[in-house]
Amino acid sequence: MITKKKITEKKPVVKKPKKKAVVSAEAKKELKQEKVVKVEPIEVEANVKKMKKETYLYAVGRRKTAMAKVRGYSEGKGITVNTKNLPVYFGTAELQKIVLSPLNALGVESKLSWKINVAGGGTHAQAEAVRHGISQALVKRNEEDRPLLKKAGFLTRDPRVKERKKPGLKRARRAPQWAKR
Repeated sequence: MITKKKITEKKPVVKKPKKKAVVSAEAKKELKQEKVVKVEPIEVEANVKKMKKETYLYAVGRRKTAMAKVRGYSEGKGITVNTKNLPVYFGTAELQKIVLSPLNALGVESKLSWKINVAGGGTHAQAEAVRHGISQALVKRNEEDRPLLKKAGFLTRDPRVKERKKPGLKRARRAPQWAKR
């Protein structure tokens, strides 16, 4: 089957010249003078606060996919997790007990303040990641605390994570249902 194509001719586009505004010679001189502007520096007094660098203990704690960046300060009291107080972020008493367990084991609950950024995982994994991070920071503070924290199991990173899905299976190990016929 033969198809016919329509051939269309393109018409040339004719551009019309732009009309120029008629400006007198005096007006041109004034425009040139306006364009040249002298800029003088202005002195501004700024209130710049110089923040002193605070020394802190830093450690990273992990559990499953949760990661906690822990900073321990010698000044101040309390624990803030993601800019919230500990009881607000970890609402249950069980999670708060997990977080405070290394501090209670050493008896330094009120001597340090903690700022913690935690992300990933669930609430329980986050609490255990914070515990791991606080424990590591306490060991950096005083190496003599290591045997006590190690015996309690706070320094051991729990390696258990979710197993990956395999091809041909529905989950990591769950196979499709077997049909006899």
